[in-house]
This record gives sequence, C-alpha cells and structure tokens, in this order.
Amino acid sequence: MPAIEDSAARTAPPSGLRERKKRRTRDTLIRSALELFSLKGYERTTVDEIAEAAEVSQRTFFRYFANKEEVALAMQTSVDALFLATLRSRPAAEAPLPALRGAVLDTWEGAGEVIESVVPLELHMRTYRMIESTPQLLAARLRKLSEVEEQLTREIARREGLDLGADPRPHVLVAAFGGVMRVTARIWGERGEGGLEDLRLLTVAYLDQLGPALAGNWRA
Repeated sequence: MPAIEDSAARTAPPSGLRERKKRRTRDTLIRSALELFSLKGYERTTVDEIAEAAEVSQRTFFRYFANKEEVALAMQTSVDALFLATLRSRPAAEAPLPALRGAVLDTWEGAGEVIESVVPLELHMRTYRMIESTPQLLAARLRKLSEVEEQLTREIARREGLDLGADPRPHVLVAAFGGVMRVTARIWGERGEGGLEDLRLLTVAYLDQLGPALAGNWRA
C-alpha cells in the first residue's frame, strides 16, 4: 500500500500546477460567458453554450459557478474583494470617510490589471452595463453589494474600535457611501458610453460631495 501511495503522489500534478490549471479554467469560463452574453444576451445564453465555448463539460462549469448569475458577476466580485483588501490596508489613523475614498482611488489603480488578466476591459464595461440593464442580474448584484457593505461596516467599526451594537455610525456612513457607489453606476450605465476612467471620475466627483451634502447648508 505505501508503494501505491508513493506512486500516486509522484504522478499527481504539483499543487501549484493544479491551482494554475483551475485558475485558467475558471478564467476561460468567465471570458466565454461574457462574450456569449455580449453576443446573444444574458437570457438567451445557456450554461451548455458557455461550457461548449470554454471546451469543458457542463459538470465542470458547475464546479466553478453555481449558475449563470454567478459567472456574470464574477469580475465585479473580484473588484469587490480588491476593494475590501485595499480598505484593510489603509493607514490605521485615517478617518473613516477618507479611508473609504482612498480605498476607492487605490482600487481603481489596480482594478484594470485585475480585470484584464481575465477579460478585455471593453468586454468588462459592456458586462457592467448589461448588469445595470438586466433586472435579474441587477437584483443579484444588489444582494451581493449588501453583503459587501456589511463587511465594510464591520471593517470600519474594527478600525475605529467601535461596538456596532452600540454605535450606529459605521452603518450610517457605509449606507451613504454605498448609495453614492450605486447611483454613479446607474448614471454611468444610463449614459451608454464612456470607459473605466469616466466611471472613476464620476464616482470620485460624487464621493467628494458626500460630506458637504450630509453636513452642509444647501441654501447658503
């Protein structure tokens, strides 16, 4: 028995190689799905077609994604993870709103590279608009954003040493921040044109209005 186990260990691919293969398969599924969505539309694209385009089985598709929604939102999920990691790396002494704004700017710096490692940036932006204009995907995206905002709230509370059960400020701040992010995505999507830089500039412009809008005298 030990000899058999040793032989199996020698013939199995190294764990690093396995992970790279899994990453390539996942990326191929995402790229194939987004290309088909762009060509045929989300509703008219089937999981079988995605698997065929990626040259894998339907069973392999479901190893990586639970459904079409998940693969459609995969790149947004990756950017969300980058944003959360970036916020956690901001200076500890930074106030909550500047930390969120700084994390947004830092995320924009790295988002393009993260996206283009999987799909062309132009395809990602078409997908972004598709999500905004597809009720099923938009609902799924909003559910995901609710989870992200909960994580942001906990991180802000941790940074500030606050008890969320006793202090509502992290919830209030993140709710306002999340609202800005959602409204800029909607406005950008409705314009029907512009790239990642246009979305970044719109987001920053609206974030810079957050403090004055909440605390300022609008009639002054």
